Amino acid sequence: MKRLGLPALALVALIFAVSAAWKWRSVKKSTPPPASPPTAGFQHTVGAVGLIEASSENISISTAVSGLVTHVYVRAGETVQARQPLFSLDDRDLKAELVTRQATLEAARDRLAKLEQSPRPEEIPPAEARVREAEAALADAMVQQKLIESVTDRRAIREEDLQRRRQATRAAEAKLDEAKAALALLKAGSWAPDLKIAKAEVTTAEAQLKRLETDIERLTMRAPVAGEILQVNVRAGEYAQVGALAKPLIVMGDTSRLNVRVDVDENEGWKVRADAPAQAAERGNSNQKVSLEFVRFEPYVVPKKSLTGDSTERVDTRVLQVIYRFKDSKVPFRVGQQMDVFISTEGLDNAVVAKGGAR
Repeated sequence: MKRLGLPALALVALIFAVSAAWKWRSVKKSTPPPASPPTAGFQHTVGAVGLIEASSENISISTAVSGLVTHVYVRAGETVQARQPLFSLDDRDLKAELVTRQATLEAARDRLAKLEQSPRPEEIPPAEARVREAEAALADAMVQQKLIESVTDRRAIREEDLQRRRQATRAAEAKLDEAKAALALLKAGSWAPDLKIAKAEVTTAEAQLKRLETDIERLTMRAPVAGEILQVNVRAGEYAQVGALAKPLIVMGDTSRLNVRVDVDENEGWKVRADAPAQAAERGNSNQKVSLEFVRFEPYVVPKKSLTGDSTERVDTRVLQVIYRFKDSKVPFRVGQQMDVFISTEGLDNAVVAKGGAR
């Protein structure tokens, strides 16, 4: 039993294990990709990745000064005109100061107008009357002096009275001169330096008011160009920081025509020509291919930002950026969408290749 039973039992267990393992083995079935990879429409091409952007490029709207957002006038997807308000910051303190500046300007203008219109017609008759009064007082003093001087007997008058009459005459002459000088000064109008100072005060007040109005105007961010609002990342009640932000407050651009910013590896940049035909395929829908037309080269070769993760790909790879636009202005694509771009290299002349390509 021991010599035959145990080996037989082991053999049965082995057969069962082998059959179970074969039955339960994992079967790998080939699954088709969700979308077929794009294929080039040219025999010789340069493959690249493109990013759709507005024809005006994507504009990141910032703010001139930091402050609390009080109003947001637009929403994503809206079409705006140039200089249309986008959002505004708190301007209550500046508007309160604006009232003070306006009052200061009005006071300066009133002072200038008063000097320019001087003298008033109503001021001249009283001054002339004071001159006539001084003339009459002088005539009376002169009569009193002549009367006392006409006395032949000096013993009949006191020397003190005589001197008083003479001093009264001199005082009347001085008052007459003063009245005449005041009348002449009044008729001469305002002094030129006073007018100059008043005009300078008005100019200064106007400049201060204009500066304050400019500061208030700067608190309302306006669209630099006509276009579409692509993204709104600011809300009323939030604090808007000045400067370049990782997440722009508002992104907009002219989407009447869409461009494709294509990143061509610097090793193949020399193969790209301005007159070479190009096609773009939509990712996830490789059957959707559209023709592109050349716009321009970006002169500066920039570091590559979109990395594939391949271990052979170096981080310091640089790319030549080429701007294309869709020949059809009504393509069903959106800004920010990635495209697979194929640029034809057919017909490259050997001489051109030897020189490093045409740019």
